[in-house]
Amino acid sequence: MLQLPALLVVLILASAYAVLLHLLLGKSVRDMVLFWVASVAGFACGQLLGERLDLIPLRVGHVHVIEATAGAILFVLAAAWLRPQGKKA
Repeated sequence: MLQLPALLVVLILASAYAVLLHLLLGKSVRDMVLFWVASVAGFACGQLLGERLDLIPLRVGHVHVIEATAGAILFVLAAAWLRPQGKKA
């Protein structure tokens, strides 16, 4: 279970990844919200996978940064690929 400092690191990093990918791939505020939710979910999944497998011993406190970052980026890229496209005139 993550404690408050680790949870803050998770939210800050996941938000930073969402903003970065929104600047590269996003077009609207709706995309930003979608990317943020996907980033937090991906970061959480990567964190859980890192805790279970413990393949990469590098961590920041209790946060498995490498696995969680990979999860966040994969989830955001999947969300960008699956998002509904705007209507074209």
